[in-house]
Amino acid sequence: MAKLTPDQQRKRERVEAVIGVMAPALTVLLAAGDRISRIVQPEDHEYYPARNVEASPQGGATDRLPAKPA
Repeated sequence: MAKLTPDQQRKRERVEAVIGVMAPALTVLLAAGDRISRIVQPEDHEYYPARNVEASPQGGATDRLPAKPA
């Protein structure tokens, strides 16, 4: 990476300072939004869990399917 000019360095420091000042407020905003969404709709009816995947002996991944009846 090329060396930054003094002007670029000052701009970078300002942007990092703004991000540092806003980070706690954004964290609180995200936490409040999460809580509100859980109060408004406590259960997600459209949620489908990811498939349960297990590594095969050959090193690849295979889906865990139930055994077929004999």
